[in-house]
Amino acid sequence: MFWRLRFENFVTQLHAHAIPVRIRLWNGTEAELGDNPTVTITVSTAAGLRQLLRPSLDRLGRAYVEGEIELEGRLMDLLAVAARLAAHGWKHGRNGPRMIRHTRKTDAEAIAYHYDVSNEFYALWLDRNMVYSCGYFRSPEDTLEAAQIQKLDHILTKLRVRPGDRLLDIGCGWGALVMRAAEKFGAKSLGITLSRNQYELAQERIAAAGLADRCEVRLEDYRDVTGRFDRISSVGMFEHVGLKNLRGYFVRMRELLADDGTILNHGITSTSPDSGETPWGGGDFIDRYVFPHGELPHISLALKEMCAAGLEPVDVENLRRHYALTLNHWVERFEAAGDQLRQIVGEKRWRIWRLYLAGCAHGFAHHWVALHQVLAVKSGAGALPLTRDYMYGL
Repeated sequence: MFWRLRFENFVTQLHAHAIPVRIRLWNGTEAELGDNPTVTITVSTAAGLRQLLRPSLDRLGRAYVEGEIELEGRLMDLLAVAARLAAHGWKHGRNGPRMIRHTRKTDAEAIAYHYDVSNEFYALWLDRNMVYSCGYFRSPEDTLEAAQIQKLDHILTKLRVRPGDRLLDIGCGWGALVMRAAEKFGAKSLGITLSRNQYELAQERIAAAGLADRCEVRLEDYRDVTGRFDRISSVGMFEHVGLKNLRGYFVRMRELLADDGTILNHGITSTSPDSGETPWGGGDFIDRYVFPHGELPHISLALKEMCAAGLEPVDVENLRRHYALTLNHWVERFEAAGDQLRQIVGEKRWRIWRLYLAGCAHGFAHHWVALHQVLAVKSGAGALPLTRDYMYGL
């Protein structure tokens, strides 16, 4: 049969690369691409075989999500094998980044798709404060809870938040940062989100903590916010803005900022200056199943657009390794809670998230993507001390 010849040719081509994987077909045929395989891929349909014979991270991920292949082995081993298969099978990359038209409606729909899964779903694998962004590790042995509190304090200290400051947090999640800013730093905090689930739980948490007089969360688009703020943070949000909208995004932040204020933008960035894409089709999988309309700028583009918007970057820190550590924690917790998560969101969405989190952990560990914090002031403003000592309590 034609498929048998193609499969045999595929095995012959890849055997020299010694990939530690066993492939098992629906009729019992097996082949090993390397000694001592740590991973088994069971192909259950002809459609799954077609995806396997032209491997990319998108095709392999799609086949798993749709039940056309099954995977056995440790999750991080599975991702390492998938990456090696995709590296040898990937023939056609993108000529450039996806350029997507972002409107209030499409952005709200994309946020709802990703974040309004279920608060219970996120609570099973995030830290107790439900911080869904890169932690800050003083040591690889830090717990996830410690790393997330350290991250919140790192951001608020960088911003130089003081008692009485008015803080705006764009994309506030479940409210952890605005609550910390009010409770520990004495700020008057406003958080905004497009996720109704996040908004409702954040309101409950603020009330339960007795912070309602100093802390507020609104269901609001950043383009619709009014007023002036001494400090503005944006954590894990500008990935949703769109490459064409970056300048407008930073302009809006500048308009909302007091003349002597500070801004901190914390977001995922591409390590490819040319395409803005992750390798071997990983971005296609994420756009299809996880983050519709997400776009990652290279740090050079983010800085260029920030400067063009009238903001002066004064400190840039790459937390890529911190995000790899964070994701390792999330993957372990996600795997441990697998049965409960399946019951909450169903088999298909569980598979999507399982691959997504492990893929991100692999991507940050292998420099496919990065995470930058950029601290900025209005161009020409001298709002910060001369040195970084204040950031570290020196």
